Amino acid sequence: MITYARRVITVCALGAALAACGTVKAPQGGRTAVPSAPASPAKPPTLAPGPAGLTPVFTSGPRAGGKTVALTFDADMTADQGPRAADGEHFDNPQLIATLRALKVPATVFMTGRWAEQYPIQARGIGQDPLFEVANHSYSHYAFTADCYGLPTVGVERMRTEVERAYTAFRRAGVRDAKPYFRFPGGCYDQQALRALSATGVTAVQWDVVGGDAFATDADAVARQVLEGVRPGSVVVLHCTRSAAPTTERAIRTVVPELRRQGYRFVKVSELIRAAATDGRS
Repeated sequence: MITYARRVITVCALGAALAACGTVKAPQGGRTAVPSAPASPAKPPTLAPGPAGLTPVFTSGPRAGGKTVALTFDADMTADQGPRAADGEHFDNPQLIATLRALKVPATVFMTGRWAEQYPIQARGIGQDPLFEVANHSYSHYAFTADCYGLPTVGVERMRTEVERAYTAFRRAGVRDAKPYFRFPGGCYDQQALRALSATGVTAVQWDVVGGDAFATDADAVARQVLEGVRPGSVVVLHCTRSAAPTTERAIRTVVPELRRQGYRFVKVSELIRAAATDGRS
């Protein structure tokens, strides 16, 4: 922004030879040039609804579409963890995001609305960085089914609100272009949950590779698990939460160069969904 401002000032200073800085000269023929309207951003790809209009579920891209892989990171924070954050517990992981930027790795961050409220500057920074895309992980990180890793459960009448409230929290934090992708907390869903979210228009995004970083203490073990599981088109689930996944950043420093050595190209989930929609599969 500073560089741009200096360029504008320089152009204006050089305008002594012009009638005025910023004046648009009419082309020959007496017609004033009318700036064209900016192009609308491309609509994010989604999958077609499932049977009976159920929310579609995406797990991986086409296996024959080249050696692509999407790293995804769940930015988890449940609605009742505010006091723990106030006491110093860290549900963010800025070093992980910095490492992804340094390694130039595109990624998709599935963010809870509560996380965006707790860390609005980080949420905005991730959302405005073209290297990343932000997707929805519910507002409260409460489970959409019973018996889901001990998470509190949200009633069916509140499921749609959970998705919509998260998008509202993203907008308030300054995330302008959150994608229409939703990851169920804990990855737990059933037909009732898919039916409840059908009106939101989201594509549910699962995974085919579990990173195993949740509560892990051995970064090498996490890296091995990812490397052993990845295939062309894979979606890897990891976490962006220092408190619950303290080894993720170190594991990424091993995973990224090794997968690149194997010929893999890192992409965001949206690219895999576009490929899957074109290929006619999910």
